[in-house]
Amino acid sequence: MSRYLPNPEEKIVPDGAVRKRSIIAFSMFILLLVGGALLFARLYNEPQSANNVQPTLRKGLKANERLFSLFYSKHREAKSFTKDDAVKKVRVNGDVGMDGTLDTTWRLKVARNPGDTLMLTMDDLKKLPKTEVVFDFKCVEGWSQVTWWGGVRFSDFLKAYNLAPQTGLKYVGMITPDETYYVGNDMPSMLQPQTLLAYEMNGQPLPQNQGYPLRLIIPVKYGIKHLKRIGVMYFSNDKPKDYWAEQGYDYYAGL
Repeated sequence: MSRYLPNPEEKIVPDGAVRKRSIIAFSMFILLLVGGALLFARLYNEPQSANNVQPTLRKGLKANERLFSLFYSKHREAKSFTKDDAVKKVRVNGDVGMDGTLDTTWRLKVARNPGDTLMLTMDDLKKLPKTEVVFDFKCVEGWSQVTWWGGVRFSDFLKAYNLAPQTGLKYVGMITPDETYYVGNDMPSMLQPQTLLAYEMNGQPLPQNQGYPLRLIIPVKYGIKHLKRIGVMYFSNDKPKDYWAEQGYDYYAGL
């Protein structure tokens, strides 16, 4: 009958030492749990700033923006699809700034400089080369759809109206005619070749609820940055006001 022979190199940990280590590990877990809860409570109860978000969270969002901006490349494009891949029934991602129906008096106001504003009609825009893009439109609500849009490439628009000097500024701001919806986008993303001033969806004029007569399509951003029913466009080195950033969302909203 064989007997168990202990390994002389094997260390036997006394029961007291095991108990001590377990108590230390459990105590550390409790301390971390309590510390995390206190930190969450502090952030949650931190007074909100003017842009409806806690200052600490806003600092985090700004840090993310700086990080994403460092890795951005104008040569990176959103994945393209075929027109057959595009959905026929396009979902509407919000209706802020869409009250009422626009008539033929609509004009796109482009503020080149203080006191210097272009007034453009849809016919003016349609004289420029048309570009189409089919991509996966993504909403911050968690859904996406492959959609097909047609219009004027934003970079072509700038060239046609001698707006090249404005590309030296950091941002482009856009506002709906009723001034209730407004966005700001960084200039590098606006100059990305898939960015459009779109006047068609699925080969047809934009429906009223999709931004008729003109909307922004910027595939490297979430849907909150794709302003519908553009009324005013301007350029700035300071961040333009942004509707959803004021509600606590990320200003950059990049993909």
